[in-house]
Amino acid sequence: MFDKGLLTLTDIKKTMRGLVGLYILQAFLIVGQAVSLGLVITHLWNGKPLKEQFIYIIGFIISFAGREGLQWWSNRWLDDYARVEAKKLRKTLLEKVFILGPELVQKQGTGHMVTLTLDGISEVEDYIKLTLSKMISMMIVPIVVLAMAFYLDWISGVILFFIYPLIVLFMIILGYAAKAKADKQFVSFQRLSNHFIDSLRGIDTLKYFGLSKRYANSIYKTSERFRKTTMSVLRVAILSTFALDFFTTLSIAVVAVFLGLRLINGEITLFPALTVLILSPEYFLPIRAFANDYHATLNGKNSFHSIQEIINSAEVKESKLELHQWQPTDSLKLDNIEFTYDDNAEPVKFNTEFTGYQKVGIIGMSGAGKTTLINLLSGFLPLKNGKFEIQGKETTDLNEDAWRNQIIYIPQSPYIFDNTLRYNIAFYTPDASDEEIIEAIKAVGLEDLLEELPDKLDTLIGNGQRTLSGGQAQRIALARAFLDKQRKVLIFDEPTAHLDIETELELKERMLPLMKDRLVIFATHRLHWMKDMDKIVVLKDGKIAEEGQYDELLAHQAYFYELLNRAKGGEKNV
Repeated sequence: MFDKGLLTLTDIKKTMRGLVGLYILQAFLIVGQAVSLGLVITHLWNGKPLKEQFIYIIGFIISFAGREGLQWWSNRWLDDYARVEAKKLRKTLLEKVFILGPELVQKQGTGHMVTLTLDGISEVEDYIKLTLSKMISMMIVPIVVLAMAFYLDWISGVILFFIYPLIVLFMIILGYAAKAKADKQFVSFQRLSNHFIDSLRGIDTLKYFGLSKRYANSIYKTSERFRKTTMSVLRVAILSTFALDFFTTLSIAVVAVFLGLRLINGEITLFPALTVLILSPEYFLPIRAFANDYHATLNGKNSFHSIQEIINSAEVKESKLELHQWQPTDSLKLDNIEFTYDDNAEPVKFNTEFTGYQKVGIIGMSGAGKTTLINLLSGFLPLKNGKFEIQGKETTDLNEDAWRNQIIYIPQSPYIFDNTLRYNIAFYTPDASDEEIIEAIKAVGLEDLLEELPDKLDTLIGNGQRTLSGGQAQRIALARAFLDKQRKVLIFDEPTAHLDIETELELKERMLPLMKDRLVIFATHRLHWMKDMDKIVVLKDGKIAEEGQYDELLAHQAYFYELLNRAKGGEKNV
């Protein structure tokens, strides 16, 4: 139940020490409560008047109120601590996701990352709270109660002492069974999340090809597997809870029988016997509470373990290069760089150079390595071998603030924030004036959209707000680039892949002027863009098959020429 990663939380040792003190005090109040109640009942049984028991009744009330007060205070303390730590954990996780970039999301799956960031953090919050309270309570309270039982009646103490390990052993056996089931459930839930998100993303394509019903059936089967694993976990949880309650009740009954027989035989007086009997349920209460919540914390533990793996995963090392603003005389060399997602797979290899204000087209079939090259240039992926040379300075990766501050990145599906049109366009340049934003809107052809919006620049767009077409989203991304005059490096990762050819050609007229006086790295599978590129890099099977200008590559009649012939008839304006 206790993950060693919990020890890395802020002030965890201080919190644990504080809880130990509270539970020690609570344990003595439990003993005081039992002793006070035992004295009152014993004295009344012996015929003493009720008014003489006032001091013991007050002691019982104080002990009971103090115990409940300490429980309330510890719960509140843990609630606040767990909430703060969960918030920090979510922030750290998101920061790590932004540092590692798309490689992490591709590896973990979008659905799993979303679930982990939202529901997973909530489960971790419960896990922190329940684990600390139950574990420390189980370590402190039974010891104090057992010591009091030995003091009152050593025979009852021996019985309680030997019964406890048997219950712990039984709980461990059931715990391993429950953990195995919970691990399967967690994997099943991860698969379901990723499957659902992927299907939701591709719903238009699935509908277009008439495959939506087939995928709906696939999601149903996946959800059914998740339901069955969940029910399996619940069966084990309910069985183990019932069994533990049965054995602890049986143990208390055994103690009661021994105390009753010895009381009848005059081997023990009423007060110690009654007090031990009152303390017996309290002796087993922490382990029962621990067992009842054990199953509730398994998902939290799995989520915490997954989050810790992500947070502790290796980052691309930042070497803190000092770079000036990109100039026409600058160059970026890729010197035999290699990368692989799997150590057993053949690495992708690139050896080329980008200079000045070139427009560089990256072309190749799906899986040729275009996105990998873009991620390497964005600093998201670490090299296996090779080096970059930028502005005459060598580095083994481009995870550099000085480099990122020069880049404008436009992906296939630009992200539109749930905010105003002004905020979305001025994302890179938050200090831009309305006049500059309007100029950017006109430059990319968004005047019609602006006229349609009720609050103009202050209209909320994004998820749940004013919906945008794919072309409009791309135009907003272009407006961001137009507005930022300082960044001189544009990186496009198939920005028109999801657009129809008419919308793409219309956007092309707006995009080409934005490429002037900038280094442009344009990855695409649409070959008509290549006529406007100063340099073309042709990828095949993770390597550069050839590179050069458009006319040169046509004259060679090699792989680029082959791609061009394949595209003819399927794509206009090639």
